[in-house]
Amino acid sequence: MVEVKLTEDCMRLISQFESLTGAGSRDCVIDDRNERLIFVVNPGDMGLAIGKKGASIKKASEAMGKKIEVVEYNSNSEQFLKNCFLPAQVTSIVFSGEPDAQSATVEVRDEDRGIAIGKDGKNIFKAKKLALRQHNIVDVQILQKPVDDAPAQE
Repeated sequence: MVEVKLTEDCMRLISQFESLTGAGSRDCVIDDRNERLIFVVNPGDMGLAIGKKGASIKKASEAMGKKIEVVEYNSNSEQFLKNCFLPAQVTSIVFSGEPDAQSATVEVRDEDRGIAIGKDGKNIFKAKKLALRQHNIVDVQILQKPVDDAPAQE
């Protein structure tokens, strides 16, 4: 089990987020580079965090003055990584390295590649940061598929 150390700011934000949405949160990442807050919500609390037609997350975002993203926690590292990349569809994950220093290579559908990486790499950044904090996965990479050569002409 990885021990997540929360700063005073994060504890305050988690408390505020929980009181605004009713969703339990176990982690918070302040991402100044992308001007957003990322909350890891407890399993089953995703619906509460988002709310009907996004009302809860919108209210929390306005109250906190930053864009908010939520990822549902899962104790299974493979499922947690899949949750990090949603709505991109992950087709496979291969773990390598020592148990205390694992890396993950993630394969997504070709049409979801842009979503998985995100503008300026913000989605892969989120996955790397959360995978390290929650499951001690030291690196996350998206598999680069080789481009097939043009068919030979006869």
